[in-house]
Amino acid sequence: MSDDLQLSRLGLTALLEQNEEMRVVSAVEGGLDALEFAEKHRPDVAIISFEGPDNDAIAIAEKIASLPECRSLLLSTAFSRSIVRQAFTSGIDGMVQRSAPPRQFFDAILRVYRGERVFDPELTVAALGNEGCPLSSREFAVLEHVARGDTVGEIAARLHLSEGTVRNYVSSVVAKLGARNRIDALLIARNLNWI
Repeated sequence: MSDDLQLSRLGLTALLEQNEEMRVVSAVEGGLDALEFAEKHRPDVAIISFEGPDNDAIAIAEKIASLPECRSLLLSTAFSRSIVRQAFTSGIDGMVQRSAPPRQFFDAILRVYRGERVFDPELTVAALGNEGCPLSSREFAVLEHVARGDTVGEIAARLHLSEGTVRNYVSSVVAKLGARNRIDALLIARNLNWI
């Protein structure tokens, strides 16, 4: 389990230890610590706390989910449509809101452990629905970072792409949406409720 806040991390550990079917093997401070632990020890399920758009928890959870015998579950107070879309398409095993009752939280962990993916159906359909949108999931990810005001360099670093590839995606988004530039593309996507 990974959570930047010590009190939250201790509380979650105590909650999980109440369930006889689960054993907490580590509680670490941040996502990079969780990735390092997962690479060395291969926990069945890594629970990664996610807070805010600049958090690299999604990239960490995706890397953990790609490890043999490991699964990842994101925990947050809220998830935007873009975060759900990114997590769902990247292979992360599930997402749970902090407001979920303990029984639902335990159930999500057990289901992820059994190999199921745990995502709120309504939120997932809304996030993936974007009917009529010609953009790929990677183009969406780039456009969402543009919406946050990220530079090409920042987008490249966050999505683990080269700056040239990011520029190509931006050009593709502009062309597919028939926009004049990236700002116009962003306005079009917002007006159509794609972002």
